[in-house]
Amino acid sequence: MTWAFVLLLIFIAFAKILVTCLPTSAVEWIISKFELHPTLSNTDATVTINGRSLEGEEKDQVIHYFNEAIFLEKYYGAPEDTGTPLVINTKNGKNSVKLFLYSYNDHIDVVKKYKKKVIAYRLRSNSLQKLLCQ
Repeated sequence: MTWAFVLLLIFIAFAKILVTCLPTSAVEWIISKFELHPTLSNTDATVTINGRSLEGEEKDQVIHYFNEAIFLEKYYGAPEDTGTPLVINTKNGKNSVKLFLYSYNDHIDVVKKYKKKVIAYRLRSNSLQKLLCQ
């Protein structure tokens, strides 16, 4: 019985050391698997609004403003229908992700659809809000 306790104690101590000493790249990979607000790249993303695909400088601005936006909160339910959303199609690993951005005066609602999941959350980005209201 005491040997089992000693072995369990050694195993737990080893697991604690292993978890607290992971390299930065491993920690970033683990965190990226669970992050809600993804960082988009210009090469993987396509941006459309009203069926019109954005290219060049407009697309770069939208992606930059989206990446720099401040995450406010995750919420449940669908956003109010405020018109035509900005749609961003991208890849997250092997999964295809579709983001719908609805602009309001004080925030942006994002509906993230991937696989069979739908997640909604709010962002704050004055630059992106001004760009979407044009």
